[in-house]
Amino acid sequence: MALTESTMLELGTTAPDFALPDCVSGKTVTRDDFRGRKALLVLFICTHCPYVKHIEKGLSALGSDYAGKPIAIVAISSNDVTRTRRQPRRIEETG
Repeated sequence: MALTESTMLELGTTAPDFALPDCVSGKTVTRDDFRGRKALLVLFICTHCPYVKHIEKGLSALGSDYAGKPIAIVAISSNDVTRTRRQPRRIEETG
């Protein structure tokens, strides 16, 4: 993994707007879909990243633990869903 300086926003900063396709449903997901939640956790992942593979079950458990609570979680993948055919199935399997 290359060393890349972080450009993380300070906690409490409004997340930049985004509009990206959900690779399972095909619907467009935007930041405003999570309006009214106390917090939005945005994860930037890549399905072939060894670290993401290592914590995949933990990420699924995190989503389950916070389901129905006022905290939203969204994972933005750098993978191209049109080229990564297994990705939607894996997401459905892990939750």
